[in-house]
Amino acid sequence: MTKTAAPRMQDPTELLPGMAEVSASLFRAVGNRSVPRTTISLVHLRAGQIVGSTYLTVLHSSSLRKAGESEERITAVASWQDAPYFTEAERAALALVEAVWQPSSSGGERVPDELYARAAEHYDDTALATLVAAIGQIGFFIPFAVIGKPVPVSSLAHQQWS
Repeated sequence: MTKTAAPRMQDPTELLPGMAEVSASLFRAVGNRSVPRTTISLVHLRAGQIVGSTYLTVLHSSSLRKAGESEERITAVASWQDAPYFTEAERAALALVEAVWQPSSSGGERVPDELYARAAEHYDDTALATLVAAIGQIGFFIPFAVIGKPVPVSSLAHQQWS
């Protein structure tokens, strides 16, 4: 039996004055072009997969498709560690988002010095700050996606909240 998709909550930008402005500021900060937009979308897709958000997974998979990414790369984000489709810089970015959003299997630091050093080999200071902001940006939206359950959409231009 298929359920009709309906969000649990009303559009938060209608409920919380200033939220649209915060969201727009995050998009501007992360869109500074120091990190390729594709890399940021890969990071956002992986975060959506980690937290189990259909909304974020559909949204970021669709944005990658629209940007011309192959189905192989999009599908392989979930298993990027052994997939041949990603650059070393993309791998470092994906490792960072996983380190932030998944507990350490060893019980140690989430982002060990070795991981930071690996990322710093591929990204300068501005780009690293941008990656951190991109991880924070998706973190800002995760509670609304997981709790509010907006309707999965392929573009933010589509209706997602009732």
